[in-house]
Amino acid sequence: MRFSLTIFLLFFTLFTQATVYKWVDKDGKIHYSDKPIENAETVEFKSNTQNQIKLQAFKANSSTSNDDQDSSTQYNLSITSPDEEETIWNNQGKITIMARISPNLEAKHVLVLLMDGVIVGPPQTSPVFSLKDIDRGEHSFVIKAVAQNGKQLASTPPRKIFLHRAIIRRQATPTLSPGDH
Repeated sequence: MRFSLTIFLLFFTLFTQATVYKWVDKDGKIHYSDKPIENAETVEFKSNTQNQIKLQAFKANSSTSNDDQDSSTQYNLSITSPDEEETIWNNQGKITIMARISPNLEAKHVLVLLMDGVIVGPPQTSPVFSLKDIDRGEHSFVIKAVAQNGKQLASTPPRKIFLHRAIIRRQATPTLSPGDH
């Protein structure tokens, strides 16, 4: 039943054509309709009639600043050390993050280090970041290449690192006072 209904509807739609009629009213306005009106003409469409929208191609202005042109550099940026999910054992909380960037960083571009989503330290041109006094636990690091205008040019995937700091808390050793035996 469903199959025969589907076939019928397909054939019905193939053989059904919408005719368009055109007429001019007493004020000289042209009207179109799918219903025949007295003195209306049938409109014949060419086979290549299509609705098309052509968008103009974007052209860069010759007055574009050098900052925008400089930021077109495509950097390949990755963290080389420490490894993903590596545990670092350092009681002073020192971590060194090293990255590789290619091509070399241009003079107007800098690198920033984010630890747990927060920028750590000032921007720099060196791909080696030395941190100290980092709390123990899990941390996520990302390095971003940034232009002077603040535009992000490249970013590393997040790198998860674990810092282990042995904390020795010396508790007061109980001493015996005279007479307490």
